[in-house]
Amino acid sequence: MWVIKIGGSMAKDPLLVDWLEQLSGLGGGRVVIVPGGAGYADAARLAQSEWHLDDVVAHNMAVLGMGQFAFMLQGLCQDLVLAAGEEDLERVVHSGRVALWMPLDLLRREADELTTWDVTSDSLALWLANRLNAERVILVKSCPVPLLPPSPGQWLELAEDGVVDRRFPAYAAEAAYPIHLLERTELPRLRELLLAET
Repeated sequence: MWVIKIGGSMAKDPLLVDWLEQLSGLGGGRVVIVPGGAGYADAARLAQSEWHLDDVVAHNMAVLGMGQFAFMLQGLCQDLVLAAGEEDLERVVHSGRVALWMPLDLLRREADELTTWDVTSDSLALWLANRLNAERVILVKSCPVPLLPPSPGQWLELAEDGVVDRRFPAYAAEAAYPIHLLERTELPRLRELLLAET
């Protein structure tokens, strides 16, 4: 199973539909899509700043923002199947379809290691990949990324540069699967990776 995170920065990108169609066409039976937070998570940050909301409230608002982006992605490509829990995600993938994560199981009543802005949908993709025993994780980004998969030391640099979140290097250090960063224009690379393991 592959976990592929579509960054919220793609929300207004004309290439977004192409990415979804490629994933739908070639990823059936092995891909789970993690939605970024898009502008919805930014709204949660702003609300927390203006109203001094605690981190649990802001976290839950951001998670619901990921859910809104998931609805948008499914609206753009109706072959994607929304699924909330791990069992539902596995069921969709085992049926030969592409699953689109509705991350309602991330909603929290109390603070934990996820209820911080140090954790964004980047780290949550690894969190989910660990729970699903994924074979590969791909993050699709709008910003420039290294051509080759980053080394452990490079993850720290990428976190400092804001390419991934601050908690990501720790999650990546424990990952037992390859992690790829792809820029928004690297759709042929995605196709190459998917076809190589068909």
